[in-house]
Amino acid sequence: MPVPVPQQRSASAAETSHGDLTLLVIEDDPAGTTITVPELSAAAGTRVRVRTARNLTEAARLLTDDVDCILLDLALPATGAGNGPAADPGTGAGSGPEEEQLSARADELAALTHVLRLAPHHAVLALTAQDDTELAAEAVRVGAQDYLFRGELDARVLSRAIRYAVERKRADIAQHQLTESRLRAQENARLERGLLPTPLLDGSGLSFAARYRPGRSRALLGGDFYDVVRTPDGTVHAMIGDVCGHGPDEAALGVELRIAWRALTLAGLCGDDLLATLQQVLEHERQSEEIFATLCTVDIAPDGRQAGLCLAGHPAPLLARHGRPARLLPYEDGGPALGLLPRARWPRRQVELGGAWSLMLYTDGLIEGRVGTGGSERLGQDGMAAMVNSRLEQGLTGDELLEAAVSEVRELNGGELTDDVAVLLLGRDPERIRRWGGSAPRSHPASVDRPPSSTPPVRAAGAHRPPL
Repeated sequence: MPVPVPQQRSASAAETSHGDLTLLVIEDDPAGTTITVPELSAAAGTRVRVRTARNLTEAARLLTDDVDCILLDLALPATGAGNGPAADPGTGAGSGPEEEQLSARADELAALTHVLRLAPHHAVLALTAQDDTELAAEAVRVGAQDYLFRGELDARVLSRAIRYAVERKRADIAQHQLTESRLRAQENARLERGLLPTPLLDGSGLSFAARYRPGRSRALLGGDFYDVVRTPDGTVHAMIGDVCGHGPDEAALGVELRIAWRALTLAGLCGDDLLATLQQVLEHERQSEEIFATLCTVDIAPDGRQAGLCLAGHPAPLLARHGRPARLLPYEDGGPALGLLPRARWPRRQVELGGAWSLMLYTDGLIEGRVGTGGSERLGQDGMAAMVNSRLEQGLTGDELLEAAVSEVRELNGGELTDDVAVLLLGRDPERIRRWGGSAPRSHPASVDRPPSSTPPVRAAGAHRPPL
């Protein structure tokens, strides 16, 4: 006598696997299992609800999310799968014994393959004759979690098999999701790494170093962005910016602004004209009118002794001349951040660099970390300048200087910084230029830090340490 179908409810198998169980039995004669619901419940130690289906069409109707496990009789005809009756393997033209055997095996497993397609997230037990171990093993290879023999079927064996099948299916799904997540993360990392800039400084004679750390975990890109290029007239153009926010949308917008800046710079724009055009790009690409971006641009003359500076709501760079303490460049004449005022202007200030110098561009993530007892104060630009000067007195330069600066900011903050951090260091040393015959080693992408909650830091292959 078929077991009455209980009232169905919307629940996942994971929710019921540690409490009540629902078993869907699919066979021509469901009563043939000779196992009653009370027996199965007693063996399992919990309530077991059984649904019965005499064919695959009926099984599809009874299969809902609250079913924990499916017990399928492999002898069930596959006609209910919509594939028609099993074909005679001997009718194939030119088929040999091996082909006939494979075809026959596929016909025997047709019902199972249909159930696996119908219920990819459910545990499946295969029920077969005791003398057909080869078919039982093939069923597991195809996708069933386990197999049972009719002659050895009792309540205790079945209840244990159900538990095992449910847990194994759950583990298989978790492993599949983990693998997909890892592959997606690797793909995203490769994509983000490809979007990081490669400085174009060949022939400039300038040294270059950069440090980049996104604020969000498991990411290579944040809302901060930077770039450096040398135009055919010998001018070196550097830029660093910060899109408000820390998510993937802000990171994407930062990449768009960086690429637009490089294209416009190579096309000959600079200063106010370049920033006005970038503002148009931001206005068209941003998700809402509340999004804005700060920007600092520097164009260094071919002789390396002078530079033009434009600030759009961004902190002023730090300049260290040979033998002198580092100091902040003037910022009083800066303009507003991009995206705030429709027809804003950004004055260009001329700056004397001198013969030997280092110029550090940075985003506010470096200066907004907490310091002092209780973290009530921020480091600020003056605190950053004092920190850099102390490191310069220790003789640190290039990558070592940036590494020490970022590490000290973290320590002063008492932990990881929540904001993105980008730092860019350019330098000129006449002695070094003479040693290299008027040029510098080929520039490489910056070192990239990730927060500790993700994988270890990724370092650009071949990154050099400029001697300045």
